[in-house]
Amino acid sequence: MRGIVRLALVGVCLFSAALVPQAAGAQPYPARPIRWIVPVPPGATTDILSRLIGAKMAEAWGEQVVVDNRSGGAFVIGTEIVAKSNPDGHTIGIFLTPHVVNPSVMKLPYDTVKDFQPVTLVAIVPGVMVTHPNVPVASIRDVVALAKAKPGQLNYGSPGAMTSGHLSMELLNLMAGIKITHVPYKGGAPAIVDLLGGQIQFVILGPPTVMAHLKAGRLKAIATTAAKRSPGLPNTPTFAESGLPGYDTYEWYGMFAPAGIPRPVLAKLNGEINRIITLPDVRERMLGLGAIPSGNSPEEFTAFVKGEMARWGKVAQQVGLRPE
Repeated sequence: MRGIVRLALVGVCLFSAALVPQAAGAQPYPARPIRWIVPVPPGATTDILSRLIGAKMAEAWGEQVVVDNRSGGAFVIGTEIVAKSNPDGHTIGIFLTPHVVNPSVMKLPYDTVKDFQPVTLVAIVPGVMVTHPNVPVASIRDVVALAKAKPGQLNYGSPGAMTSGHLSMELLNLMAGIKITHVPYKGGAPAIVDLLGGQIQFVILGPPTVMAHLKAGRLKAIATTAAKRSPGLPNTPTFAESGLPGYDTYEWYGMFAPAGIPRPVLAKLNGEINRIITLPDVRERMLGLGAIPSGNSPEEFTAFVKGEMARWGKVAQQVGLRPE
């Protein structure tokens, strides 16, 4: 994860410098308000980050950035808007991990590779597995042992099918050779309600979502999902440390534009977003939301997206992932 979360300054600088000659004579950008597509409802972490970064972008460029929430359809509705927009940089979108999973589980009205230009990886969000204090587990090793002792009797909740919490738990099932049954909810809040009530035994969510319950002792943290410990839960071990070597998952947020965007415009978008996420106030706000600022060049992000498609495509086939 270290190579992902660091800001790839060398790659970004080389990318931007290489485009300077191409920028001569180009039309000014932006020339009008920018439409920022967010494929989730208002109030979600992705939405909050989009408004935070968009406001800074508008301030720097003197042009309005309009956040347009287009949720639904397993994230496809908003994503399709970006795919079919004019590739002039005035319609962009922030996509999540399901963007690279959907091609393996459903027919899409766009090509995930050919119809988009990756701009930059904005942030990654490690999850944390939590359970009720009455569940007799203290590590991933214990979870695996309990699942094997009670086959078919344990359930986990997620904020919905194809979300990071769903994918992370299915990867656990696959790697550990166990079966904890998925119960999808419409958001993290109702999943927590049932976890507190004992209807389900586990949930993987972003640390800020469960922090109040952890501090009050209503829930207990078992392990965090990424290869490195979460900044928000430094005393909680990772899955790998807790009994499942090689496990490393996280939700990610990335900026995309339609394919065919002029390279000088791509360079300007990339440089500005990477600059904004290094600002102290923005970084502090992002970390408070459980999002670790990242940033990289379009080439690096393109390679990352292809790697994620291969990884989650394999998982989807092996465990039979599908929208629910």
